[in-house]
Amino acid sequence: MTATAAEKNVAEKTGARTTEAAGVITGARERIDALDDRIIGLIQERMAVSAVIQEARIASGGRRVNLSREMEVLGHYSEALGKPGTSLAMTLLELCRGRI
Repeated sequence: MTATAAEKNVAEKTGARTTEAAGVITGARERIDALDDRIIGLIQERMAVSAVIQEARIASGGRRVNLSREMEVLGHYSEALGKPGTSLAMTLLELCRGRI
């Protein structure tokens, strides 16, 4: 029994060996793409809020970055997500600081 061209294409796109599994994978990937879009939107919102905080801090004579607050953020992500959470928090902090 040979696979049709469509079945081969589905297998190549999803790595699945059955059309049922390919359907599950395709649906789950669509959910992941939607979640990624939401996550990106939230990160952009976080960046905007962070810029407001930095502008207010600098305007009041303070420093652009508050290291004790950054340590709180790192701890929060680490507690929730483990070691990879720390890396994620570092990336978020990098994205959110210093664009002023």
